[in-house]
Parts: sequence; structure tokens; C-alpha cells
Amino acid sequence: MANPSLLILAGDGIGPEVMAEVKKIIGWMGAKRGVRFDVSEDLVGGCAYDAYGTPLTDATMARAQEVDAVLLGAVGGPKYDKLDFSVKPERGLLRLRKEMDLFSNLRPAQCFDALADFSSLKREVVAGLDIVIVRELTSGVYFGEPRGIFKEGNERVGINTQRYTESEIARVARSAFELARKRNNKVCSMEKANVMESGILWREVVQEVHDRDYRDVQLTHMYADAGAMQLCRWPKQFDVIVTDNLFGDLLSDMAAMLTGSLGMLPSASLGLPMANGRPKALYEPVHGSAPDIAGQGKANPIACILSFAMALRYSFDMGEEATRVEKAVETVLADGVRTADLMGPEGGTPVSTSQMGDAVLAALDASL
Repeated sequence: MANPSLLILAGDGIGPEVMAEVKKIIGWMGAKRGVRFDVSEDLVGGCAYDAYGTPLTDATMARAQEVDAVLLGAVGGPKYDKLDFSVKPERGLLRLRKEMDLFSNLRPAQCFDALADFSSLKREVVAGLDIVIVRELTSGVYFGEPRGIFKEGNERVGINTQRYTESEIARVARSAFELARKRNNKVCSMEKANVMESGILWREVVQEVHDRDYRDVQLTHMYADAGAMQLCRWPKQFDVIVTDNLFGDLLSDMAAMLTGSLGMLPSASLGLPMANGRPKALYEPVHGSAPDIAGQGKANPIACILSFAMALRYSFDMGEEATRVEKAVETVLADGVRTADLMGPEGGTPVSTSQMGDAVLAALDASL
């Protein structure tokens, strides 16, 4: 039986640094657990532009369509700010999401006990937090037409169009309801039905999907701005939040900071099943390329490591191994091991990117 296939696109900035720690864990899985992957690597983002004049080549796109999962680091940086919009590094990532039809973006926000005092909110508000934001990823205002900057009279006007079809809303709603069934059976759908027609349609379709197929799941609706307020007030009231592309982008970054650092947050972008039954999937840390610290060994690799754990769970049906990796991260944090972004008033043992990866490996060894 063939090994599961994994395409690594480390990308720009701190991407290669954090991905190096994931590759250590992939190697450990093969050596210590007999879990082996067929791993290939390629370029995406600014480094791809430097090499090929495009942020994602057709050959890389084709390879991403063939493998069981893609693991991506980060794209972008100030070096590329003046490029034409069509070839900016981020266009590579957006093309992957669009052409793989990765419509369901799962962004967990979990607060490890060891970091509860590191959040800007009170310990009792965030301790034990474990929520998932399901963000629609391939439609909405980031993709709608018409779009662009146009001249009207004597001034320029910027236009972006918020557009959703019933089927696009329904499939991400089903994704959220299915996830909720494996968790605490609660979904809160967030939109702006009070001022946006797309929000009205979103609310109606989510309710219809619920009433037809998921009556066992508790469903509530909330305006997205109120949802942002409630995430800061008492985030543990939520379990699964489902929302559109723009609001999901904003709300998931807000939820990330409830946990103390963007360096802690993984994500999974899932699509329809392939011939082998596995969903098309791309896994990436929520943080960006962080060019200000790139090459300095300061980056936190945990988000990328946890993204690999999500791949183990959702793409490879290796829930036990995913939990092993997650528990190893929890152990390391409980032991006070800290990269620069996690160093707070309570102190801890400061480590570099590679030292954090080594600490996770040591915790994995101890789990055997």
C-alpha cells in the first residue's frame, strides 16, 4: 500500500524556519512510529516569483491537486509590495484555495492552560477555551466580481463585490454542522443580515440546512459585529462558529489573540473528497511570513506543528498520532519552554525556533 503523499510549500519569511521543525516530526513519525509519508517540496509566494516570475507555477498547482495534502508555511514580505497585484505572493495561496476548491477553512482557537495568563483577557475568561471558526474560503468579497479600482469623474473608486450562492453557503454550513457533531453539538452562524442582502441569504440557507439535516445540532444566529464583542466578553459560550470569508478572516484573527499568540494557531482548508475518499486539503499556520524576524531563529513553530497534527487527523485518519503531537506541544508549554512571542511576565525558558522543535521531539519520545 502506497504511503500517503504530502506536498510541502514552505514559502517566504519564517515559513522555511517553522517548516523545518515539522519536517523533524515527519522524520520522527517514520523512525519511531512506522508512519511514513511520500514528501515532495516546491515553491509558492515570493520565492516562486523570484525563481519563475509567478507566485505559483502550473506544475506546482497540478502537483497540489494530486497529493493527499498540502502543508504550507507562509507567503509575502515587503520585498514584493510593489509587484503588480496579479503576481503578488498572496495570489499563489489564493489560487491554491480557489482551484482546489478548499471552501471550508477550520481555524481552532485553543488556550493551553500554561498560556492562560499570557492572554490579554483574564484567566477565567480564556482558560480551557476550545472553539473552532469555520470560515467559507472560496467566495464572498475576496472573489466576487466586479472588482477593481476605476475612475469615476474626477476621482478613483475601489469596488469589491460580496457574492454568495445558495450552494456555496449550504456546503460550508454542512461542514460546520458535521464538525459540531464531533464536538459539543453547537453552531453559531455569524453574518450581517441586518444590513446586507448576502447576510439575509446566508442566514436563511444555514437555517434551511439545519432544519433539513441537522436538527440534533443546536443552531444560533448572531450579527458578526456582536459576535466579535462576545468573543472578547465570554468566548467559551461558543463551540463552532460558521461565517463568511471576510468575517471569518477578521474573527479568527481576533480569536487567535484570545490564546496569547498568533504563533499558536493552526488551520485546515478542506474541499470535496477525492477518488480515495480523502478531502482535498491544505494546512497552514494562521500567522504570516513575519519578515521582521525571518532568519533570526525567533519564530514560533507550534502553529505549523499543530497544522501538521490537523493533517494527521483530517487527511490521514491518524487521530491517535495527531493527539500525540498535540499532547507533546501541551507538555512543552507546561514545562515553561517559550519562544520569544510567548515570553511574558511569568517568565519561562527562552528557546529558538529549532530548540522548540527539539523540545517537542523530546516530548514525543517521552510519550512512547
